[in-house]
Amino acid sequence: MRLFFVVVFTLLFLQESASQSITVLSRANGQPIPSVTIHNKSKSKTAITDFDGVADISSFSEDEKLYFVHISHITTTATKAEIVASSNMFYMEVDENQLSEVVISVSKWEQDKKDVTQKIVSITSDEIAFSTPQTSADLLQNSGQVFIQKSQLGGGSPIIRGFSTNRLLLTVDGVRMNNAIFRGGNVQNVISVDPFTIDRTEVILGPGSVVYGSDAVGGVMNFYTAQPKFAISGKNKLSGNAIMRYASASNEKTGHVDFNIGLEKWAFLTSVSYTDFDDLKMGSHGPDDYLRTEFVETINGVDTIVQNDDPKTQVSTGYDQINFLQKVHFIPNERWDINAGFIYTATSDYPRYDRLIRRSDDHLRSAEWFYGPQKWLMGNLQLTYKWKNTFYNKLKFTAVYQNFQESRNDRDFGDVILSRTKENVDAYSANLDFEKIFNDKTTMHYGLEYILNQVSSEGSEFNISTNELVAAPSRYPDGSTWQSIAAYVSLKSKLSEKLRFQGGLRYNRIILYSEFDDSFFDFPFTEANLDTEAFTGTAGFSWLPNDLLHWKLNFSTAFRAPNIDDVGKIFDSEPGSVVVPNPDLEPEYAYNGELGLTANVGKNFKIDLATYYTQLDNALVRRDFSLNGETEILFGGELSNVQAIQNAANAQVYGFEAGFRYDFAKNLNLAAKYTFTGGEEELDDGSVSPSRHVAPQFGSTNLTYDNHKWMIDLSAVYNGQFDFEDLAPSQQNNAFLYALDENGNPYSPSWYTLNVRSRYQFTKSLQATFTIENITDQRYRPYSSGIAGAGRNFIASLKYSL
Repeated sequence: MRLFFVVVFTLLFLQESASQSITVLSRANGQPIPSVTIHNKSKSKTAITDFDGVADISSFSEDEKLYFVHISHITTTATKAEIVASSNMFYMEVDENQLSEVVISVSKWEQDKKDVTQKIVSITSDEIAFSTPQTSADLLQNSGQVFIQKSQLGGGSPIIRGFSTNRLLLTVDGVRMNNAIFRGGNVQNVISVDPFTIDRTEVILGPGSVVYGSDAVGGVMNFYTAQPKFAISGKNKLSGNAIMRYASASNEKTGHVDFNIGLEKWAFLTSVSYTDFDDLKMGSHGPDDYLRTEFVETINGVDTIVQNDDPKTQVSTGYDQINFLQKVHFIPNERWDINAGFIYTATSDYPRYDRLIRRSDDHLRSAEWFYGPQKWLMGNLQLTYKWKNTFYNKLKFTAVYQNFQESRNDRDFGDVILSRTKENVDAYSANLDFEKIFNDKTTMHYGLEYILNQVSSEGSEFNISTNELVAAPSRYPDGSTWQSIAAYVSLKSKLSEKLRFQGGLRYNRIILYSEFDDSFFDFPFTEANLDTEAFTGTAGFSWLPNDLLHWKLNFSTAFRAPNIDDVGKIFDSEPGSVVVPNPDLEPEYAYNGELGLTANVGKNFKIDLATYYTQLDNALVRRDFSLNGETEILFGGELSNVQAIQNAANAQVYGFEAGFRYDFAKNLNLAAKYTFTGGEEELDDGSVSPSRHVAPQFGSTNLTYDNHKWMIDLSAVYNGQFDFEDLAPSQQNNAFLYALDENGNPYSPSWYTLNVRSRYQFTKSLQATFTIENITDQRYRPYSSGIAGAGRNFIASLKYSL
């Protein structure tokens, strides 16, 4: 630690004494502004900021007035002495009349956000850094518009507009992470994305199947990692960051280093992060049902119930994780742009906490329940070619290989058998995307996609007493394959200065093959061979009748094709139930309509509203089933009810989203966000019940002050209550996840946290962030989660940029 500070301050001293450099930043997001022209009144002296917003102003005198000019910011003046007194940093105000936010997610190409007819949530790298997320799941939650469920500390399953897990699509740099074993239960793959490497996050609220295909029913979460930076004006560029962070509630210790080498045509970026979490401590004020009063410990080979000396410490939640990223960017000439990337992330073993707190009669049911290391590797190559011709102006070819590894290990209390399943997925994909600009009003995007997933799965039972290992049923049919072949086209057109249209169509064919092993079960079938197809479309309008109002209207369809998890999985879904394969499945379809309005009420007040309705037909749901005429079978030594995934239901989801921002002054604003979702799904008997993945109402309010060097944010985060009758039947049967009401029934209480975040910029190179989360030390557990949230949590981080 001492060596780190010596290096930091030595480099800081050398850097400050080398030249009279200043950094020009945007007040809107704190990001550097490249290509800012700096001149004196007569324009006899000039300077231009580089890619990092840095310019040398040594040629200007101390009392000389400098003019700062940039196309998307308001021209501003200041003396050199004033800038130096502000730690050589200068902030420019955004010119709202000139600047229009650019988004990529909707079409895979850059486009004006005003043209987009769906609601998009954008999170910048500066916002990510300030919010100090411990994982990318927390990053999404901090946006205030994505609900996060957690079964354990090493988790985070997003819920968007009443949909979750395999009905949401997760992408990194435009590449889908969803694979053939993404399940209907909670998934935690989002924690594989390193928040330190994310340059920007865009979340599409609502369907995105036209561009992204299967699974994009409720929304699409796009993470764009940082790009290598090139040299400026022929000068080689070396830059980097070192970050240390600590959080008290989980005793989190994080270290991150990245460095960039920029040449004229080549640029290289390397990033490494390591995080270590101990057991998470919950708050002091809340339901006693959440307390961890006891846990299982194996002492001299005997499972023993141990009383917890500190019931607020959630024993068996800690884990660690390492992330690595390497990128290479090469621009040989003005036509070609070549990007190559490699990402690798791995966790340690991490306990599934919600299974460790289940009870069976008078004791905890499980002695052990943990996931093996979750590993993800992605290598991708992207070629972009610019050439204006009849068919396209730009084409982009992307080839990707991904490998996913995960495993599950569980042992009942007092049992000597540790059951294991291990999965490996090799995912190959190739995309060819085109952009054709017909004129300044009409642009077409179209493309082709091929995806192949190969699934390996094995099962075993390990006797911890004799060390004997024997084969056991695998979770999935070993050697299964899942293929997707697709073509899409989308069109955006400026019908007038006030009215824009965007629409598209997609054709998708899905081919699935699984061969079932009858060594352990007498299946009435030998294979699953599905060949299905789907058509989806979208059409929407963006209308700006004046400078005050912006209306958005969109209609779209989406689909989710059965995957290996739906067709071939064998697992215990809940105590007393086992899910078995069902080879007779078809895609489910969603039909969605949404209306949005953004209103600028005066210069300082902005309102953002949206409402939507989604109908899900032929829904893939878990229902009671029979296997060879039997409705109960022995599984894991327990007589269990037979269930399977079936096209057996319809569902409706609807909701309302609202937000506002009021600027009291240039450096002080108040903002709030609120989300309400409702929904119901059809049951076996034709009746309806609350939808499983509809979250309680939630929202946040933030009061933010920013005076360049110092930024402070006071916030309140709040969630509504779900009474017993508001819970889906599956959740009513999982009472161990919830608090108990006065009748002894499970329910999800409302909760809130008060928080304060602050950041201080010592110099342009050295920055510190300090946060207190959950100031009042509330004890809460988000809906459907198995782990309670952090109690009062002190987070401190230090960042040095070279």
